[in-house]
Amino acid sequence: MTAVKLLASTILNALGDVQSALVGKAVVLTDGKAGTVSNVWLDELHGMRISIDGHDGKWPISTIKFEQDTQKPWPTAPGQC
Repeated sequence: MTAVKLLASTILNALGDVQSALVGKAVVLTDGKAGTVSNVWLDELHGMRISIDGHDGKWPISTIKFEQDTQKPWPTAPGQC
């Protein structure tokens, strides 16, 4: 594999890893916007960017201040809430 193909493959693998890690997670951005990550893009000018449900636009992943899974764990025993 040529060096260019290897580099491209590394970048696309990183994009896939970030998509798996962020899509569906609740996030808060540094500007106060909050919501669930709906998609991740690779932008040739800005790097990786995210879109958030309920907000128009795309933001750099570097603006994520806090992230959390949106799925809540269910109680393991009856009566626990």
